[in-house]
Amino acid sequence: MSEMELPDGLIKKLKGFSKKEQEKVLKAYKKSRVCDGEAVGTVAAQSIGEPGTQMTLRTFHYAGVVELSVPLGLPRLIEIIDAKKAPKNQIMTVYLTDKFNKTKKTADTVGKTLREIFLKEVCKTEIDIANKELIIKTDDPNAKEIIEKITEVKPTRNVFRIQGETLADLQKLRSKLDKKRVSGVKGIKRAFVRKHGDEYLIYVEGSNLKGVFDIEGVNTQKTTTNDITQIREALGIEAARNAIIIEATKVLDDQNLQVDLRHIMLVADRMTVTGEVQAVGRQGISGHKGSVLARAAFEETEKHILNAALRGEIDRLQGVAENIIVGQPIHLGTGTVKLTVKKDGIGKPTSRSKK
Repeated sequence: MSEMELPDGLIKKLKGFSKKEQEKVLKAYKKSRVCDGEAVGTVAAQSIGEPGTQMTLRTFHYAGVVELSVPLGLPRLIEIIDAKKAPKNQIMTVYLTDKFNKTKKTADTVGKTLREIFLKEVCKTEIDIANKELIIKTDDPNAKEIIEKITEVKPTRNVFRIQGETLADLQKLRSKLDKKRVSGVKGIKRAFVRKHGDEYLIYVEGSNLKGVFDIEGVNTQKTTTNDITQIREALGIEAARNAIIIEATKVLDDQNLQVDLRHIMLVADRMTVTGEVQAVGRQGISGHKGSVLARAAFEETEKHILNAALRGEIDRLQGVAENIIVGQPIHLGTGTVKLTVKKDGIGKPTSRSKK
């Protein structure tokens, strides 16, 4: 095999090897290559789907913290393949910069700025039924600023007295104020500082990648989340593709299921090839195939055929499913080769038979 046929990355690595090592690497590389006409999509689907039937339905894994349970097993794999907008249990692993990851005390200072704190947590509120007043007591300067902005009432000795026409109006105002965020990052419910090797990091319940990146002390190069949609929005489609591979591999490894990484990579490539993260099901890849018959074979048969008829679509029969439906050989494997016979040669002896 000439160097021209090899990937650039492999050529660079081979230059540092001895001749014997190079031959060994090239032999392994040749064995790993896929033959022309190989049904890689079908093989990948079988390779992930078959072990998936052995997976437990409800498995919980503790992400280094007893308080944080992350669903793995089949439910998590379904979340990844279906490209759910948000996982059932969102968690983040927040790495810190060198200035903040050496001691628990410095890590705690970052953890406290992450947790979302609402007005009701720093205020005491009660309704004076007789005078139709909402009384709010607080020492927090941020809370005071928010209350003043909403109610246009100035505090007297850290106490707000807000008049209302009816008790119902006061109750609505109280509910509105309770939901206001005083500090922290939106969506971050809890934060736990734990030591990991030589450094301290923060495990977070909830997820807001863009919001966390804005906090001082957060290492934006290593911080991650199990929410693939947020990774796509914050870091781009290549990062989302990588996250799909990592998350799916993590789920399978947790169940001790061995699946070749290339099958998972192929699924991740297909899910992200358009620049957006697509689900594999009818809302994504399977529902947007170019073939009418392939779409109809998956789900919602009548709907797809009816819509195709109204639009006057033509099926070119270029894929696997549609050719199987009409009883034709598929264009994969032996189906990639077309043999013809010369009429003049029928019945005549071959050169081999003459000998």
